[in-house]
Amino acid sequence: MIYIFDTCVLINIFRHYYQECFPSFWQNFENYVKKGIITSVREVKNEIEKRDDILKEWIKMNPSFFTEPTPDEMLFIRNIYEIKHFQASLSQKKLLSGGPFADPFIIAKAKIESATVVTSEKNAPNSAKIPNICKHFDVLCCGFDDFLRKEQWKF
Repeated sequence: MIYIFDTCVLINIFRHYYQECFPSFWQNFENYVKKGIITSVREVKNEIEKRDDILKEWIKMNPSFFTEPTPDEMLFIRNIYEIKHFQASLSQKKLLSGGPFADPFIIAKAKIESATVVTSEKNAPNSAKIPNICKHFDVLCCGFDDFLRKEQWKF
């Protein structure tokens, strides 16, 4: 199984799982990154680059972790935006954030690669949150805690 990590998950990992306190977590994480089991997209990198912390330094050392969108992924993003409800909500989120917007790229990568999106967002009725869009397009999606359980990581 391949996991596509959302920005919020990466931020929380680097904020709460201190490398000196959770060495087994970091060993697993780095191993999964090297094997391509955990990955993300260029737009997540662009969202992170606005920050000034250890995560920003980590992305400089792991450029291949953040993939460029493929033509198939770009075509799938078009499918997301063809749904009026998702189009309006996603565009509003982009306008409010004023910068990179990774959500459709994350979902598209997961759909094309038959991967699972890992996000901190929760399913909310009548919204365009990542879990809602994933559910609509039959893309697997879970929270970080679910990821840890599925992969049986213990520390």
